[in-house]
Amino acid sequence: MGSDWVNIYESNKSYEVEIIKGMLLENEIEALIVNKQDSIYLFGEFELYVLQDNVIKAKSLIHNFNL
Repeated sequence: MGSDWVNIYESNKSYEVEIIKGMLLENEIEALIVNKQDSIYLFGEFELYVLQDNVIKAKSLIHNFNL
């Protein structure tokens, strides 16, 4: 992943990150999820990344999004 991608959200719940990613995509913001959760012990985070140019808009949308 290049330096143009910024981590804007983390959660240990995959469904939560998927819902937020979907909301961002609906608002024409490309987003990627990186799974950093251990597959055996199920601890760790799911991280959501957007391009640097979309950070402010994405954070604003997430802040106003009722999960």
